[in-house]
Amino acid sequence: MTIKALLAATALAATTLSLPAVAAELTVGFSQIGSESGWRAAETTVSKSEATKRKVNLKIADAQQKQENQIKAIRSFVAQGVDAIFLAPVVSSGWDAVLKEAKEAKIPVVLLDRDIDPSGKDLYLTAVTSDSVQEGAVAGEWLAKTVGEKACNVVELQGTVGASVAANRKKGFDSVVAKHANLKVVRSQTGDFTRAKGKEVMESFIKAEGGGKSLCAVYAHNDDMMVGAIQAMKEAGLKPGKDILTVSIDAVPDIFKAMAAGEANATVELTPNMAGPALDAIIAYKGKGTTPPKWIQTESKLYTAADDPMKVYDSKKGLGY
Repeated sequence: MTIKALLAATALAATTLSLPAVAAELTVGFSQIGSESGWRAAETTVSKSEATKRKVNLKIADAQQKQENQIKAIRSFVAQGVDAIFLAPVVSSGWDAVLKEAKEAKIPVVLLDRDIDPSGKDLYLTAVTSDSVQEGAVAGEWLAKTVGEKACNVVELQGTVGASVAANRKKGFDSVVAKHANLKVVRSQTGDFTRAKGKEVMESFIKAEGGGKSLCAVYAHNDDMMVGAIQAMKEAGLKPGKDILTVSIDAVPDIFKAMAAGEANATVELTPNMAGPALDAIIAYKGKGTTPPKWIQTESKLYTAADDPMKVYDSKKGLGY
């Protein structure tokens, strides 16, 4: 090799070493809640796909709906020295200690889908979430518009106790109910975001409300609970979507099948693609030092039977729901 060629090669190597890390070199640990719903399964599938597109090594730890498992996973990711950590927190409190450990290790944390208590705001880089208060409000506004001035007794299937998204979806819905004297939430209980629990709680609601004859509508914090509730209504001899109106949140494929069958009325979409914006934020942060906004908001949309539910179902069914 000539001296000129050697110098050129040396200069190129030095330049390459000085470049910021590229996406192909990034490893991200993702502490996922588990698979309590079809939406959660789709989020995991989409997250893997978005990471593959960007050549990011995504390590997913399934917490099986237990916070202690998420804390263990985060500590494991810190020990492994990953470039970033994604966290979908099962509940909103109790994260300060472990997130301080990540911060001390200079590993940025990004929240996906759910927020944490204000005490931890300085411990994560950004949160990629929907406006879950607005989701609840959109559901409430649809119901208020649909029933008009008619008196309407509503039962509510809440999400996991302590989860920020459950508290916010309730808050948004309640804000609309407070403006309409004809709307009344007569019973509200957690269905833990699962179909089985949603069915069980709806069965108890029906028994407590004269076989469901006094009920006008059911509001569920997610579609999976609503699918369970629909089954409970059918087994009780009721016609869901007709005898009792339904409105829920997430827009998973099965709710569109129910909508096409006339057994569900409305759903508010929660996109499963939280990882795409999160990965872009981390790549820009690690590569260029660009600090993202504290909140990256995703879009939500109301769907009803007027939106060709089977067409929407077909577009979603391959996403892992």
